[in-house]
Amino acid sequence: MSQLSAFHRRFEIRWADLDANSHVRHSAYLDFPAQVRVSYFNSHGFSVRKMQELGVGPILFNESVEYRREIRDSELIDVDVALMGLSENKKHWYLRHQIFKESGELAAVLLCRGAWIDLNARRVCAAPDGLYDSMLAMSRTDDFAWLNSSKA
Repeated sequence: MSQLSAFHRRFEIRWADLDANSHVRHSAYLDFPAQVRVSYFNSHGFSVRKMQELGVGPILFNESVEYRREIRDSELIDVDVALMGLSENKKHWYLRHQIFKESGELAAVLLCRGAWIDLNARRVCAAPDGLYDSMLAMSRTDDFAWLNSSKA
């Protein structure tokens, strides 16, 4: 059975998500978690529009995917998000997404490291308090660690 974190979303695989081998294309493995992140922040009152009004947005430094099981057309998948790391200076974060097949098999794990960017200054910035609080409320991985603010 799957080990989903508290926040997850279900998706049905569409024809547009497939590659020439009739399984999910590599870039779709990045699209599903991105949508889950947007949904998570929406559910905490931070829509894309709200973030723009605050002059802040997420920026990614690195994403990596470990593929475990093939996903094919019309399958249902569940994608979650959990916090692996967070800096106390409110700037940097590290997230883990798991993608589970409907059977509960783990199909992929995506890790992403990022920060908040000031949309006007185009520099990494601290998240506004409410946004940072929403990250503090996120489910945490078993190996969660506070990020060193000077090296994050």
